[in-house]
Amino acid sequence: MDCSTQYLPYEKTGFFSKIVQDYLQQHENLKPFYLHNTDLNGVQSAMNARDLHPVNRSVLVEELTLQYQGIAIPPKVQEHIQSLLLPNAYTITTAHQPNIFTGPLYFIYKIIHTIKLASELGEKFPEKKFIPVYYMGSEDADLDELGFVTIGGEKLVWNTTQTGAVGRMKVDKAFITLIHSISGQIGVLPFGNDLTQLFSTCYTIGKTIQQATLELVNALFGSYGLIVLVPDNARLKSLFAPVIKKELTEQFSQQIVATTISLLQENYKVQAAGRPINLFYLIDDKRERIEFNDGFYSVVNLNIQFTKEAILQELQDHPERFSPNVILRGAFQESILPNIVFIGGGGELAYWLELKNVFAAAGVAFPILLLRNSFAILSHKIAAKQAALALTDEELFLPTHQLVKNYITKHSDKELSLSVELENLTQFYTKLHHKAALVDTSLIEHIRSLEASASKKIKGLETKIRRAEKRKFATAEHQIQVLKENLFPGNSLQERQENIALFYSNYGPSIIEWIYASSKGLNSSFGLIKLGQ
Repeated sequence: MDCSTQYLPYEKTGFFSKIVQDYLQQHENLKPFYLHNTDLNGVQSAMNARDLHPVNRSVLVEELTLQYQGIAIPPKVQEHIQSLLLPNAYTITTAHQPNIFTGPLYFIYKIIHTIKLASELGEKFPEKKFIPVYYMGSEDADLDELGFVTIGGEKLVWNTTQTGAVGRMKVDKAFITLIHSISGQIGVLPFGNDLTQLFSTCYTIGKTIQQATLELVNALFGSYGLIVLVPDNARLKSLFAPVIKKELTEQFSQQIVATTISLLQENYKVQAAGRPINLFYLIDDKRERIEFNDGFYSVVNLNIQFTKEAILQELQDHPERFSPNVILRGAFQESILPNIVFIGGGGELAYWLELKNVFAAAGVAFPILLLRNSFAILSHKIAAKQAALALTDEELFLPTHQLVKNYITKHSDKELSLSVELENLTQFYTKLHHKAALVDTSLIEHIRSLEASASKKIKGLETKIRRAEKRKFATAEHQIQVLKENLFPGNSLQERQENIALFYSNYGPSIIEWIYASSKGLNSSFGLIKLGQ
């Protein structure tokens, strides 16, 4: 099957914020908020900076080895895990929560981008090793965001009573019901049963979501050498304990972020403001904020209280119970991985731009920030509709009503505009103004009222003419609506709504290969992947 990809600059899509567009253009306003440029010189700079902030590679490799126990480890993953012991090995990392069944398409895109960049950098710096890593945000407790999947426009929700960190939740009967529902949707497609079987193998009763996600991502991307890291781990958190202690005792991060935000707000909308203590207390099925009041540390909603000495002892005895929030999560990630590039979406990059000075205060290396690739996938039928309608790639991003209007204007053999008549009307009333003014200036307001009324009626007539002609193009209008709803469901990007399931069920592992082939490394862009028959 043929597959072609056309690319558009992000600013042409209308879906990316000003801060993201300015970052891509390396605008002067943002240069104080990052360290390394997104080019090969930036990569070398990031490696030099990383070498000044070594991580405990032995603990990292030991814990990764334990995490992969009991599952089939592709040879390339095994090689990459052991390579992390080498001082010339660096990671390229993306991070995401454990959305069930991989969640929206961009989960797939950011992982593949990570793999592609690691491969490209390996060619540019053959004396180094670059290892792709998916860092799982398994401690996120937002089930409303992570506990559903959309397939073919149908939203399937995991109705569980479990609470706390989603990664620690366990597959239950309600989850298995979801797999049956998915099977009913995709089972008749060429690779539908293969995908359903993969889901059934990874998600079994009693298994944690983070373990199931590790297995699923490993099954999809292990052959590329992708390492999955689950940071909900006592030994890994013990490596971050000095920063956790600093946050508990000095509450250093909020003040730093507040200063950065005040500067960013001069030109941009701010993403994350932080709290006095940017840590959660994580125990069993609970993840609650830690607050400091009247000399005591309290855990919100758990009725737990610590003195300073007691909470520092708790940190020493149980580092796994301390969970960084969005302000410190990145610092934790970069303190345990020999990382040089972080790949994230627009929202992620926006809040990482607030954090450079937090990293510096924590003594943690700050990586290159790279916007992930974005795609829209056009099936053969959808690509054929675009061709039949003669719509350019840029036109696809116009509002539906504008596309319909443009199409009718372009293809109608009738003159639909009354602009000439409106111009003639204006000239007619201008003459009336002059004549009336010579007789009685008080008549001018009356003439203006007549002109406004006449103009309104002519414009109304033009609208009726266009509607009458539009009815003749009902088929084309329907095709445009189908096309737009497929690529922009709910007026959002396809990648933010739809899951990989339908595409995988139709094309099998080839869809992963096509996305990989379409992915760019340092030069991220928006791609339209058009699939052939």
